[in-house]
Amino acid sequence: MPGPASDALVSTGSGLAAARIVPVEYAVAVDRYLAESQLGPDSRRVYRISLAGWAWPLVGELPPTGTSRRRARPPVVPLAMLEHDEAAQRLAGAVEYRLQHAGPRTVSRELSALRSAVAWWQRQQWITADPTAALRGVDGRPVAAPALTEAQLAALFRAPAALREKALWQLLADTGASAAAVLALDAHMVSLPAGRARTAGAAGLAWTPRGIELLTWLLAGRRIGPVFLTDRRAPPGTAPADVCPLTGRGRMSYRRAAEIFTEHTRRLDPAGKGWMLHQLRRPA
Repeated sequence: MPGPASDALVSTGSGLAAARIVPVEYAVAVDRYLAESQLGPDSRRVYRISLAGWAWPLVGELPPTGTSRRRARPPVVPLAMLEHDEAAQRLAGAVEYRLQHAGPRTVSRELSALRSAVAWWQRQQWITADPTAALRGVDGRPVAAPALTEAQLAALFRAPAALREKALWQLLADTGASAAAVLALDAHMVSLPAGRARTAGAAGLAWTPRGIELLTWLLAGRRIGPVFLTDRRAPPGTAPADVCPLTGRGRMSYRRAAEIFTEHTRRLDPAGKGWMLHQLRRPA
């Protein structure tokens, strides 16, 4: 695995003392993301394999398949490759190729891992583009499960659930935004009376009176820190932007939010598999 030499110092104009380290290589960015995540050892291992698998298509190569995939050493990829115009197209091709060798749910989990990592890297300001956003239009994509019907939504919101989950699900259904975008919201971004997010980065997010009510209870006057928090204190080394300074709890991850939603909806799904967060997004 690349060492510290794979990181670059970015000067802030006041010399190296004020510099911050930004990963140059994709693999280093993956290490940093996993080190500050709240994943358990088994989940972290699965995430590492999944994220490594996206390195090949970023440089125009096909990823290995079968058992060799776990043992293969991924190519050295600059993190800036995610900013290139062709990144989205290459990833779309990789999704189609991967679907030929793995089930849709497996590919969906792998794609979710990449989306979660990209959202975290964006919050660190290491990259600005999101090449996974265009993957919503990929034919045969694993995230193509249909949006929940009105009857399914009604059943979902009638079922008992924690306030945090109900607020998150309501905002996803109201706004049509990605789960990563909603989970990235901070309390100071939210204007409860207006029922919308105020920042340019979250422009266009607006929710219903029910969403306003749930957020009012969830925030309970809190005006700083992430809107959606974990149940426990953030581990040492978590980025300050992902920690509530009042409670010490961390920002809820996409993976954890997805796991809770799927588990909660398993009993509502006739197939018994549970639904996925993206199904809360309403069609245009």
